[in-house]
Amino acid sequence: MDLKPTKPMSGFIELLPAQQRCVDECAARMTRVLRTAGFNHLDLPAIERAEVLTDKDNWDEIETQMFLFQKGDTKMGLRYDGTVGLARYVAGHMNDLVFPFRAYQLARNYRGERPQRGRYREFYQMDMDILGVGELSQNYDAEVVATLARVYESVSEFIGPTIVKIGNRRYWNAVFEYLNMDDQSARSAFILIDKKDKLDDFVGALCDVVGEKNANEINKVFTDGYKYFLNKSDNLNSAIDELDSFMNLLGVMGIKNAEIDLGIMRGHAYYTGIVFEFFLTRFPELGAIGGGGRYDGLVSKFSKTKIVGVGAAVGFSRLMVALLDDDRIDLTSFMHPVDAAVLVMGAGCVVRAMAVVAQLRAANIVAVPYLDANKKFKNQIEFADKINARFSVIIGEDEVKNNVVSIKNMQTGDQQSVSLDGAISIMGE
Repeated sequence: MDLKPTKPMSGFIELLPAQQRCVDECAARMTRVLRTAGFNHLDLPAIERAEVLTDKDNWDEIETQMFLFQKGDTKMGLRYDGTVGLARYVAGHMNDLVFPFRAYQLARNYRGERPQRGRYREFYQMDMDILGVGELSQNYDAEVVATLARVYESVSEFIGPTIVKIGNRRYWNAVFEYLNMDDQSARSAFILIDKKDKLDDFVGALCDVVGEKNANEINKVFTDGYKYFLNKSDNLNSAIDELDSFMNLLGVMGIKNAEIDLGIMRGHAYYTGIVFEFFLTRFPELGAIGGGGRYDGLVSKFSKTKIVGVGAAVGFSRLMVALLDDDRIDLTSFMHPVDAAVLVMGAGCVVRAMAVVAQLRAANIVAVPYLDANKKFKNQIEFADKINARFSVIIGEDEVKNNVVSIKNMQTGDQQSVSLDGAISIMGE
């Protein structure tokens, strides 16, 4: 009989135990920051109606990026990000929520695109949003950036320091308006600015779509700074004031790793104001590891109520797998998950050994029993070594008779007979 394949399908992630423990620890730290900042955890369905996930007019385009299936007459799909589900949820529970409403998700998402390094068909993404009805103060933009900065700071032990770069879509709209650019030229310039760092001749590319004069004016933002356009128009002054106030507020909130970079545009067309992206200082080649911005009309497909929001997304799987695959995270602290391997020297010692296991676990000591009691001591101690246990707790006839345990330090080889309370004390040091 032919054996079935053991590798997962392309685009799906499997981690080794130490790697998974690192990922779990990072997720726990990051979500703890979000809960401390008052964000509500949402665990929304992974499956949505197909009509919820997309619009009929772009069905063919998005169908190639989605996992779609049908049950009876209902056409369904797996979510490809957290935004659509959040929009449906907010529209459906409008009267049950208190606004401004804070929410975060850490969930698996699915995309049918071709897998490649850093892009998976199944992946975890962390989303965080603050939503308001009708309007939402710009102060919440700073709150989201500051909170996300602390999310990354909570795992800096593993990923290193970050830097956040701040852009402003409203600023560029004011620039294009000042330069009397039509909508088509503005859209073309927007695309080129978004790709600026990937272009060999940014100014030349701009000249082709907006003309030499406007191209040189736009490039002044990057050569002379964003205040080059100060006092050129009321809208420009307002956008510049917005940036200054925003950076000042971040400073007051203790965020020192932020800088203005008006090359940050974010690709999504629904962003309308402040936008931002986070980068790893040590590994800039990974590109943006998270970002977001302000948007309008989140629930317009589901409700006539205007919802304004500011949100961010963290490519959690992409970030962690990239660092783990290249051995950029030291997994030493995750190699010894077991405090005590409880070794049982004979069938007559099983009852006592399991009582010891129960008391160790009650003391929050991670204990794993070896319950093939007929196995030789050599086999059992090898098991303790292979699971990287810090200690072996040995239960034999003498230990049962004298109501003690033998505890062996697996690093030093030191062994002693002590009471169970004494063993717990030793392992807790």
